[in-house]
Amino acid sequence: MKRIITIVGARPQFVKAATLSREFIRAGIDEKIVHTGQHFDANMSDVFFTEMEIPQPAYQLDINGVGHGAMTGRMLEGIEKILLTEKPEGVLVFGDTNSTLAGALAAAKLHIPVIHVEAGLRSFNMQMPEEINRILTDRISSLLCCPTDAALKNLAAEGFDNLPVQIVKNGDVMQDAALYYARKASEKATVLNHLPVKRFVLATVHRQENTDDPVHLKGIVEGLNAIHREVPVVLPLHPRTRNILQQSGLTIDFITIDPVGYFDMISLLQNCQLVVTDSGGVQKEAFFFQKQCITLREQTEWVELVEHGFNRLTGSNPNLIQESFFQMMNQQSDFSVNLYGNGEAARKAVSEILKY
Repeated sequence: MKRIITIVGARPQFVKAATLSREFIRAGIDEKIVHTGQHFDANMSDVFFTEMEIPQPAYQLDINGVGHGAMTGRMLEGIEKILLTEKPEGVLVFGDTNSTLAGALAAAKLHIPVIHVEAGLRSFNMQMPEEINRILTDRISSLLCCPTDAALKNLAAEGFDNLPVQIVKNGDVMQDAALYYARKASEKATVLNHLPVKRFVLATVHRQENTDDPVHLKGIVEGLNAIHREVPVVLPLHPRTRNILQQSGLTIDFITIDPVGYFDMISLLQNCQLVVTDSGGVQKEAFFFQKQCITLREQTEWVELVEHGFNRLTGSNPNLIQESFFQMMNQQSDFSVNLYGNGEAARKAVSEILKY
């Protein structure tokens, strides 16, 4: 393949795209990036392209602020027009967002090969929009780049070995990014200068099943408030989540800050005492920076983190969140175990793309 269209729309995808874009340049592949606009706040998108030296998007669709159906449909329509104009040899999608599914659908319907990076992951919770997105994307992809052995096993269990699809284990491109950018974070990050505390727990909350469910949201806020009484909690807030919290009437004792860029996020991860999150990507980033993690979900795609004791699942139960905090704060773990490769995931993925 010599011409690739890459579809991105959310923070984790910007991080992943940065690793692939560098390898595409080295391999002489013509890549054009389509930004769907799914994350519309400048701190959630534009700053990542600037900070991470990602090629500026060739196309900006600016689709956001609507429901799942409308968002996916509008993205599908917009991406299809671009693919008809560009006629790429492949379309690259990442992860499990609406942008992922829309890009895969548009390409598959035009008989353009779909490359899915971070394929094979399953939470086994069909209430999560992300689970639907990743299952459908895997099924219509031509090349599945899997980050872990668990991802390979999931695909085998679903019969993918009998389908006309190429499956490879390339590792996790998020670890590539963490290793590459960690050195730059100390020079460029400024977020610690503005925090009112030095010792803190880092939290992130954005999953729809948590933010849109009053019971879940109340439990999480109570859990974070309880942790905050022991160690200050710092929560960078997605604009949508901030609006929901403001409308909820819940008492928030912990510290909230505006969304941060990737280098600031690395700085927060490097300097925090513990991570509390409902994000798939942040669970891994906690491990990359040798931090214990509490996950505000009932399931995780990153089962190896739980199996090795780096991660505890609490859902939105405030008592379990507080109990896990005390256990994880006093736990010593061996973070030298190799779960996600050695920073070669992007290179291996591009090597497979060139073979395809």
